Amino acid sequence: MKKIINLFDFSQKVNYKTEILSGLTVAMALVPEAIAFALIAGLSPLTGLYAAFVLGLITSIFGGRPGMISGATGAVAVVIVSLVQSHGVEYVFATVVLAGLIQVLAGVFKLGKLMRLVPHPVIFGFVNGLAIIIFMSQLTQFKDASGDWLTGTSLYVLLGLVLLTMLIIWGLPKLSKAIPAALVAILVVFGLVVVFGLDTRTIGDIASIEGGFPPFHLPAVPFNIETLAIIFPYAAVVAGVGLIESLLTLNIVDEITETRGSGNKEAVAQGAANILSGVFSGMGGCAMIGQSLINISNGARARLSGIVASVMLLIFIMFGAGLIERLPMAALTGLMIMVSIGTFEWASLRTFRRMPKSDIFVMVLVTLVTVFLHNLALAVVIGVIISALVFAWDNAKRIRARKHIANDGTKHYEIYGPLFFGSVQAFNDKFDILNDPEQIVIDFAESRVVDMSAIEALNKITERYQKVGKKVHLKHLSEDCRTLLANAEDLIEVNVLEDPTYKVLTDKV
Repeated sequence: MKKIINLFDFSQKVNYKTEILSGLTVAMALVPEAIAFALIAGLSPLTGLYAAFVLGLITSIFGGRPGMISGATGAVAVVIVSLVQSHGVEYVFATVVLAGLIQVLAGVFKLGKLMRLVPHPVIFGFVNGLAIIIFMSQLTQFKDASGDWLTGTSLYVLLGLVLLTMLIIWGLPKLSKAIPAALVAILVVFGLVVVFGLDTRTIGDIASIEGGFPPFHLPAVPFNIETLAIIFPYAAVVAGVGLIESLLTLNIVDEITETRGSGNKEAVAQGAANILSGVFSGMGGCAMIGQSLINISNGARARLSGIVASVMLLIFIMFGAGLIERLPMAALTGLMIMVSIGTFEWASLRTFRRMPKSDIFVMVLVTLVTVFLHNLALAVVIGVIISALVFAWDNAKRIRARKHIANDGTKHYEIYGPLFFGSVQAFNDKFDILNDPEQIVIDFAESRVVDMSAIEALNKITERYQKVGKKVHLKHLSEDCRTLLANAEDLIEVNVLEDPTYKVLTDKV
């Protein structure tokens, strides 16, 4: 019993009213999103709704971040749309199952720690791009069925309801936080539309959400190498996109709540949820930053809110479709616009004058790739690669050498900065081989030998000195540097001067 209590975080103080009301609000916001993403992928609305239910329930219970919401997402929809067109929905289910297996393996092998490699400018760019995407996706509500912009009374009614929703969400928390402002806004707008008979688009105008419990269904595809060759590329991308978006969302929620989630636990939960989604007729997905921020902004901090959202979503599908389909899209549009405003890192704009130009470039580039390509994984990967190259370039210029000649005539080169592939050329330029004395000491007390390029550079230096009858000693090498040299001893011969009195702090301490 104690384990069950801990699982649902009931061992800590939980505001049940806040959790339940926030879960209800999130459930309402999940409906149009799940439908829209399913339609983007060329699938039936129920495929997206089933994925939202399964993913939301499993990750809420077993995930690494209480309060985070998962469901069908646009990032996954964009990846699988071509597979739907070429091979059909059964191959999508198989792809989602395989993607889930990949995600579980990523969590088991603790690859979640790779998120440490994502710099802050990349996160800023990702979040800002996602905020713009959320905002732009709401603009479709201001168009009619033929794709033309609304005019006249229809436009004015929609604008008025959207602005009213936004005003309530913005203003109500300043008066009272007893009930989530988003839920109040949805109910007020719904009441106005019903009482005054306003003619505005509803969820039912997009698609019907009526259905039963998600049916268990093994993907009807041939279990052979040909099928694997078809689905594996899609599964790998879905798994990668899902993990990147989920772990970045986890980091963002961590910052807001000033708590720490578990990336590896979240990866396993996301994978298990996608496996179940694939066998329960769902399209798969990952964490949803918009709904997660709605939940967190409502004050939800425990797993209960996500569980309530998932269960309520299933209740809507099975028993409340007629009522939910009458909800005005204007209310949900206003809610998502407020989410986009809250998602955007406005502080990043104020740091433009204080941030390095390279960081600004990375942030803007990631934002643009996210917005125009709608490929969140690609945007993050590009940002990380550029940040890594900038870091390597900056460190390549930081290597220095302080030179002095000891009383015994030995010349000392005290190296400062890391010796790696980018700094090898600058390192070589520090030495005056022809004019140096017969004994040379290269002191690495303030440096590190990082890679094979650095070892090769040391080898070349010793060879050049040996050709003119001079001897080189390497001093103050840290334990990891010595290990690196020892591992390369079959390839490279380097003279190392032992210094038993010198101690180096290593990762083993």
